[in-house]
Amino acid sequence: QVQLVETGGGLVQAGDSLTLSCAATGQSFSSYTLAWFRQAPGKDREFVAAFFRNNNRAYYADSVKGRFTISRDNAKNTVYLQMTNLQPEDTAVYYCASGRPILSSLRYETSYYSWGQGTQVTVSS
Repeated sequence: QVQLVETGGGLVQAGDSLTLSCAATGQSFSSYTLAWFRQAPGKDREFVAAFFRNNNRAYYADSVKGRFTISRDNAKNTVYLQMTNLQPEDTAVYYCASGRPILSSLRYETSYYSWGQGTQVTVSS
């Protein structure tokens, strides 16, 4: 199992950029799919991005495509989420997750079994 700790959240203005990091401890980091989810106040947690272990490709929610980039550094056991052109609707707690989903289940939080504690991102207008 993998233990995850997110860092890098904060308060920014619309149009700003921010990079989140998720450091993992435990065995076989490279054998897991790593993903980012977010949960805005009063809303369900939603998929943001994932780096799929089976083909080393990145997948994104439509709402962040072109603005966010997920990447992983297996040597550092860390996954990143680079966020650009942030908007107030991006305000949420961002969670890192790991698991071994199949491609069709990549966007479902039930596909992941290790979660970080979350980091708050607030975007002011």
